[in-house]
Amino acid sequence: MNDNSTETAIESVSDKSSKSDSKQNKNNSSNKTLTILGIVACIILAPILILNIILIIQGFTVDSNSIPNIGGTFPLIVKSGSMSGTIETGDLMFAHTAEDTSAFKKGDIIVYWDKAEGGSLVTHRIIEVTKDDNGKLAYRTKGDANATADAKLVYPEKIIGTYQGRIAGLGNVALFMQTIPGLIICVILPLAIFVIYDILRRRHIQKSEQTEAAALMAEIEKLKSEKAKLESDSKN
Repeated sequence: MNDNSTETAIESVSDKSSKSDSKQNKNNSSNKTLTILGIVACIILAPILILNIILIIQGFTVDSNSIPNIGGTFPLIVKSGSMSGTIETGDLMFAHTAEDTSAFKKGDIIVYWDKAEGGSLVTHRIIEVTKDDNGKLAYRTKGDANATADAKLVYPEKIIGTYQGRIAGLGNVALFMQTIPGLIICVILPLAIFVIYDILRRRHIQKSEQTEAAALMAEIEKLKSEKAKLESDSKN
């Protein structure tokens, strides 16, 4: 009878230990899921933040031959409809820096500085490769949606890069993210929610583990007490 009691107590401890391991496995699985979600969030947010940093720095880079870029590629927000049909207002456009700015040909879409626009970057198509009155190489440009060519010629030293592609509408998103409400909604708030949830989750797991450990230790102590009592009774 006493042996059966001891075996029952041992089985009870074993069952609780098994349940504890099962919960631990579930917690580990949950941790892995949240870790993956965190990595995905970082993968999504990191490029957006980098793009916005580059775009913000561009605002302070006026009429310069160098522009912030990653591997030669740099983003631009399209704010004009002069290239409508090819590039639309509100698009996020990508261009690549040009090493030889004297080798462009008719039909190429170039990005260049325009002092007449306050030192802004302009993206237009080359419609003619020509020379000015002094015999210097120059390009005549025109926006695809414009009725006439640009009034001034574009010289090679003013060219920053060439058009590579665009993501429709993403420029408007980037502009919104540069505002305080956009920064709060798109970056700070998601990060804050993730951090707070992770802290609360870790506290809950820690508390649960402590409760289970305390219950297991109490069961073990009970088992030891019963075993000691059985040994004492057998001696008597």
